[in-house]
Amino acid sequence: MIDVADMPVLHDGPKSRPTVNGPLLAQIVQRWSPDRAFIEFVGARPGEGPAGAFAFGRSRGVIEGCLAAFAVPATHIAPAAWKRAIGIPPGKDGAKDAARSEAIRRWPAKADLFARVKDDGRAESALIAVAGMQREGRR
Repeated sequence: MIDVADMPVLHDGPKSRPTVNGPLLAQIVQRWSPDRAFIEFVGARPGEGPAGAFAFGRSRGVIEGCLAAFAVPATHIAPAAWKRAIGIPPGKDGAKDAARSEAIRRWPAKADLFARVKDDGRAESALIAVAGMQREGRR
């Protein structure tokens, strides 16, 4: 792992819902010039209303659009698949902390990137990339 960045999110959607900021994400993609991307394959959550589901789908579209604009091929990986590949037990209990612990174990020199409870997204993203590379035989 070289680096990790937080998803650029602004709370500027309806009812201050978080939205992915396309221009800021595009800057990250352009700066890093990745040759591949792995995206967690997610959908609307059970019980979520239409507005929430639409906002969630819009964010996914912004991510896919930014990658496409820079011709970065993207592969989707289901949560159960990447967790199984990494060795994180299924289920929600402790999954976030398990991801942080695994990221710290894999990259001890970068442990500060995963130190805070709210760094679980960083940890999961890095581990999704590892699972994607394993799937493609790149690691």
